[in-house]
Amino acid sequence: MKNKPNRLIYSEEYVCINGIEQYLFHSGTNYNNPVMLFLHGGPGSAESLFAYMFQEKWEDVFTVVHWDQRGTGKTLTKNKDKYPTIEVMIKDLFEVVQYLKKKYNRKKIIILGHSWGSALGSIFIKQYPEEVAYYIGVGQVINMIENERVGYEKAKELIIQCNDKKDLKKLKALGEYPGDKFDDNFMKKCMNIRKIQGKYNLAVNLSFSMLISVFKSPILKFSDISAAIKGSKANKNLLAFLFQFDLNSESKEYKVPMYYILGENDWQTPYVIAEKYFEKMNAPYKKLYLIPSAGHMTMIDQPDLFFDALIDINNKEKTNIDLY
Repeated sequence: MKNKPNRLIYSEEYVCINGIEQYLFHSGTNYNNPVMLFLHGGPGSAESLFAYMFQEKWEDVFTVVHWDQRGTGKTLTKNKDKYPTIEVMIKDLFEVVQYLKKKYNRKKIIILGHSWGSALGSIFIKQYPEEVAYYIGVGQVINMIENERVGYEKAKELIIQCNDKKDLKKLKALGEYPGDKFDDNFMKKCMNIRKIQGKYNLAVNLSFSMLISVFKSPILKFSDISAAIKGSKANKNLLAFLFQFDLNSESKEYKVPMYYILGENDWQTPYVIAEKYFEKMNAPYKKLYLIPSAGHMTMIDQPDLFFDALIDINNKEKTNIDLY
């Protein structure tokens, strides 16, 4: 692991969390900065490997901590047979937060949840609002089935506009989507939909350049590649949970300040669904940022505009003594 910018805070460690050794990656420039815990997507997709691509500026404002969740990345490599359920994940997250509060002498932690991490984060802040300074949702998941339905229809719309008969045939060959059942057939269809969406810049495109980015990561180990391949199997319980996930079925009352940073080109977790939910949400304070020309990986697609949003949020919240 190389610390090229010579950050004051730059370390990897394994910490005993809920009975197993789990991986944390810390980076920052000032021990007095508020601490942000980044909850990655997937489930099963470690975004710690991509941190170098987007968060260097963040570290002037926050101490950023990436956690490879149970069943993901370096934590999965260390614990090959420890697969997560949602109940276990909430307990894991609670213990990670307690550890960070103690390590950095903080009363509360900022939670940033991306994609699957936004579902996990939203559940956690409802259960433990006293632990959280504020919440940032990126690629926010509201209703997974609705996400898939809207994303499918958007792909179909663009295919028809482009008069791409080959892709339209591929889409029709998938049959009814997303359906109402989580099984292997749904997962196969979902992967095919993602490929089509990626072609039209509606979802994350697993391109050659994306793979190169992974290999350039300063914290990459070859075992991370194996863990990524095994991620879906290790997180099958969470994927089944996520398929039925629906924030609309719960109270829209939140006890912490709420921020959403959404990509205007994100149709993997369609921003239009999160916008609609956000309007109905009640919180001590809330603000939504819609980032133009950004997709599901909003912070990578438009890093400067994303950072501007973080600065605006920090300026609003920095007078909150509970951060320190």
